[in-house]
Amino acid sequence: MAALISDQAGAAVHSAFGALANTVLSNNARTLEDLVKDMLKPMLKTWLDDNLPTMVERLVRAEIERVARGGRR
Repeated sequence: MAALISDQAGAAVHSAFGALANTVLSNNARTLEDLVKDMLKPMLKTWLDDNLPTMVERLVRAEIERVARGGRR
């Protein structure tokens, strides 16, 4: 299958993105993983704040009912 861009264009794009990556990493030694963590942390906090209390309450209630019935695992 033929490539969508020429080898020359591909090399130029690769070089440009390499230069960008080097600039970003040299100015700010954070990795992509660090950036993703920073972006996800507030979303995860919001989700946990909204859902964790209800989940824990439901699971604790179910466990109390199981123990009260004398159930075993």
